[in-house]
Amino acid sequence: MTTTTMQRTLSVDDAIKSRHSIRKFIQEPISKEDLHQIFELVRLTPSAWNLQPWRFHVITDKALKEKLQEAAYGQQQVTSAPAVAILISDMEDVLANLPETVHPGLSAERQQDEVANLSSFFGGMSVEERGQWGLTQTNIALGFLLTAIQGLGYASVPMLGFDQEKVKEILSLPEHIKFAAMVPFGKADAEGYEHHRFPLEKIVTYY
Repeated sequence: MTTTTMQRTLSVDDAIKSRHSIRKFIQEPISKEDLHQIFELVRLTPSAWNLQPWRFHVITDKALKEKLQEAAYGQQQVTSAPAVAILISDMEDVLANLPETVHPGLSAERQQDEVANLSSFFGGMSVEERGQWGLTQTNIALGFLLTAIQGLGYASVPMLGFDQEKVKEILSLPEHIKFAAMVPFGKADAEGYEHHRFPLEKIVTYY
């Protein structure tokens, strides 16, 4: 972690409370060190059976961002941001490499059993069903990503308003993947709206 990153790191509490969706960014590149730190944090996201179906495609190339902006119906934040993360779920890649997900601390026999059980469970699903299952897990990583970006002094905006088939074509992504979000991010050059959220009484029920 760089010294500048350490100086501006927010607490989890402050990162969550200060995060707003931002659509205009300062034209300043994000250092490789900070990009690395963001995704080092995000890769710690928990998932069922530790399957980790999320995959991140991080675009900083100007020409590619212009193509993504066109696929996103011209939304300016795509090219305003110095970086755009495309967060996808790829359960077919997970299934092709199941042994990588099993904890190495388990005995060889337990590892083999885990792989066999997971293969049987997901093998009974269609590609579409597996994709939707993986997407529920990948959305957890999306929350971690937004918090990590904010916590390291940057701003972001999660988007689903884009032509998914065009983005698959631009990035040569396989047909079976599922999109969690397109996330432009960088240093904010605007202020977001004040939070407008439901009160706890509406969303939390205690028993």
